[in-house]
Amino acid sequence: MSLSKLPKLPSIRDLIRIYNLRAKQQLSQNFLMDKNITDKIIQLAGLELENSLCVEVGPGPGLLTRSILDKGARNVVAVEKDPRFVPTLEQLQDASEGRFNVILGDMLEIDHKEIVQRGLSLDSNADKQIEAFEHVHLLGNLPFSVATPLLIQWLHLLAAKQGIFTSPHVTMSLMFQKEVGLRIIAPASNTERGRLSVVAQSICDAFKIYGVPSSSFVPRPKVDAMVVQLRPLAKPLLKSSLGMLEHVARFSFMKRRKMLARIFKDWDPKYVALLEECEIDPTLRPQDVSTEKFCNLAQLIEQRGIRLP
Repeated sequence: MSLSKLPKLPSIRDLIRIYNLRAKQQLSQNFLMDKNITDKIIQLAGLELENSLCVEVGPGPGLLTRSILDKGARNVVAVEKDPRFVPTLEQLQDASEGRFNVILGDMLEIDHKEIVQRGLSLDSNADKQIEAFEHVHLLGNLPFSVATPLLIQWLHLLAAKQGIFTSPHVTMSLMFQKEVGLRIIAPASNTERGRLSVVAQSICDAFKIYGVPSSSFVPRPKVDAMVVQLRPLAKPLLKSSLGMLEHVARFSFMKRRKMLARIFKDWDPKYVALLEECEIDPTLRPQDVSTEKFCNLAQLIEQRGIRLP
C-alpha cells in the first residue's frame, strides 16, 4: 500500500468554528493552530515508522495527528477523553486510508491491550503482516493539569515492561509546560532539578527537542511549552522498585534547600550513615546528587526494609 499525504481537509481553525469547539479550562485545553509547528515536532521526534505503532494522547481537533499521518505513519491510534472532538477525529479517520483510529477514553484508566489491538486491526495491517509492534511511539500535547500524573504512570509501566511498554523499542515525545519540561531534563546541580528529574532519568534519557511559545496556542496560556523526548536507557540506572526511588526522591526534595545531612538527621540521626555508604557527600543539597547515587540510595533503603517518613 503506497502512502501519501492526507487529502486537503478543512483547517483546524475552521473545524473549531464549525463545531463550536471551545477549550475547556477544567481540562487544561489549549489548541495548537500552526501545522508548521506540529510538522517540526514530528520531524525532530525521529519516528521509526517500520513495524511501529504511534499512540497519540489527547489529540483534540487533530492537528498533531495530521502531522503524524503526513509523515507516513501506517498505524496510529489516538486516545481522546473529550467526546466533543469525535466528529473532527472521525473525519480524519475517514481520510487516513485506514491508518488511524480513535478511542474515546481516559489514558490514565484505559487498558493498553485495547490500544494495541486497535493498532493491529487497522486496515493498513489488513494482511496481518504485523503480529506485534516492534516500535511504539507515544506522543501528545498533554493537558497541563494531568501531564505529570500521566508521565509517572508511564514510567512505572516502562519500568515493569507492562502495557504498550512491552514493545522492544519505545519512545515518548511529549509536550509539557516549559517549567515541567525543564524539571524532567534537569541534570545534577541544576536549580530546576527535582523528584521528576531523578525518576525519569533513572530509566530514560530525557532531552528537549522543541520549544513552543505560548503565542502558538488558542487560548494563549500564561507559560510557554516544551516538547521532551524520553528514550529508555539501554542500561537503566534503577536498582530498586521505581516506587521506592520516587519515595526517596520526594522525601529528599521536600526540603530541597537543606543539606542532605540535615534532612536525614531530622528524620533519624542513625540514617545519616546511609549517605556515606552510598558515597554521597552529606553536605550536598538534593539537587546536587546524581541520579545514579539516588538509585544506589533507594536500593540500599529498600534492601534493608527501612521505612521512610
